[in-house]
Amino acid sequence: MDHDMFESSAAAYAYPLLIKHLLHTPLAHAPDQEIVYRGETRLTYRAMRERIARLANGLTRHGAVMGSTVAVMDWDSHRYLECYFAIPMMGAVLQTVNVRLSPAEIAYTINHAGAQILLVHSDFLPVIDAIRDQLDTVQTFILIDESTEAGAHAIPFADEYEGMLAASETGYDFPDFDENTRATTFYTTGTTGLPKGVYFSHRQLVLHTITGMAALASPASGQRFHRGDVYMPITPMFHVHAWGMPYIATLLGVKQVYPGRYVPERLMKLVRDEGVTFSHCVGTILHMLLECEDAKAVDLSRWKVVIGGGALPHGLARAALDRGIDIFAGYGMSETCPLLSLAQIKPGEEPLDIDEQVRVRCKTGLPLPLVDLRIVDDEGRDAAHDGRASGEIVVRTPWLTQGYWKNAEASAQLWDGGYLHTQDIGSIDPQGYLQITDRLKDVIKSGGEWVSSLEIESLISLHPGVSEVAVIGIKDEKWGERPVALVVLKAQASVSEDEIRHHVMAFSESGKISKYAVPRIVKIVDSLDKTSVGKLNKKRLREAFAASLEGKATA
Repeated sequence: MDHDMFESSAAAYAYPLLIKHLLHTPLAHAPDQEIVYRGETRLTYRAMRERIARLANGLTRHGAVMGSTVAVMDWDSHRYLECYFAIPMMGAVLQTVNVRLSPAEIAYTINHAGAQILLVHSDFLPVIDAIRDQLDTVQTFILIDESTEAGAHAIPFADEYEGMLAASETGYDFPDFDENTRATTFYTTGTTGLPKGVYFSHRQLVLHTITGMAALASPASGQRFHRGDVYMPITPMFHVHAWGMPYIATLLGVKQVYPGRYVPERLMKLVRDEGVTFSHCVGTILHMLLECEDAKAVDLSRWKVVIGGGALPHGLARAALDRGIDIFAGYGMSETCPLLSLAQIKPGEEPLDIDEQVRVRCKTGLPLPLVDLRIVDDEGRDAAHDGRASGEIVVRTPWLTQGYWKNAEASAQLWDGGYLHTQDIGSIDPQGYLQITDRLKDVIKSGGEWVSSLEIESLISLHPGVSEVAVIGIKDEKWGERPVALVVLKAQASVSEDEIRHHVMAFSESGKISKYAVPRIVKIVDSLDKTSVGKLNKKRLREAFAASLEGKATA
């Protein structure tokens, strides 16, 4: 059957969904709004627009053209925000380099992405100097100079960032082009194999921005992001576009605060002095901030914080609520741009008691508009939405990566059956809330029952003496696998391993969890291994502890 296509005037403007169009609204509504860097540098949206044009002119002078890849290694800054816009707006590709990877992995990702130009902060000169001879594709190095001492290096810099902008014109005619043009590339930080490249188009980023803005603005009260907020990311800008929030913040024209390198005392000072009201981070970062001495004197009652990159433990949620923080969970992954769901309380359900508040805020959340999210069994059949049945989470949205860069085999696995496979296991309750119970690779099967390591971690986190916890599965001849709890205690806390075990046993006796979920081994440790973006590295924890614990696991 023929499609009935509409007719348009020859003079009509088709308005492609391009990143450059995100700047129209803030420049019209809030051109004099502030963008702040470390409390030291301040510029307006109008000045940022000029700097975006200067950056594009400077990069053009150094050989950037449509389709070029420009890699960036910087801390969270106004410069990074300028790169978020200028590079894709030229028709080039922005590669956000994960500076926390090993030098060999950094070299791999830059080469694999085919970056021709590399912008590098002076703090990372030792890394680039060490791998410079391994960088096969980079033709031009540009320094972001914030050092007090240059230090010895052999990097042939063609320019310095601020000098390049000062020598460039403030006008640049950013062209129209196909909205499906690739805009960004970055690399996943999985615990196995080489990092995998994901990529997103202008269309995908614009749709993610608009939908994320709508979802965050939709609650009747609480868990919101709006034009009156002051935004500061505490998720690295190299990681999934800082969850896409800088694009949303810019579209709204809000005051933005960029902290540079994460130093707890500086972050708390910026929250206080700049009036920050909205941030996002992984749970380990918020835990660190709440433990920071400087945080005790800061009023956090206006601060809204989204926790992602892993489950939000009930203990951390309670600690944040006690400080007045409007805390809630968000869910997504590198492959999903990333936003898929937010744990926002539905209108009419606000007057919940503290236990119910914590329970809802720690859920994985309600899917965003345009997110087609399912939980399926091994045959791809939908599981019941009863809060008990579980399955793998598979999704479709307009902003999912369409594959892994230059990796057809992994791309086919990712999109098997036409849905993106998250490798997360979850359930959906009758109210529509998603709850992740584990990663597919981390799920524990004990005594014929599936055991959620995330649920056990959350329950252990409620113990007043517990600072951090990770639950891993180890082989057991009798039960198949048994959960083992690795616990970091709070400073000065005196808690025995038996006390932690009995704390969990109480939840089993009350019927909240299965008896198979009670760890037979609890081990007090000094610290827990984490990935480059602050997630618990359970693969490394299993490798480090399994050999010593396996012999003790059988009851």
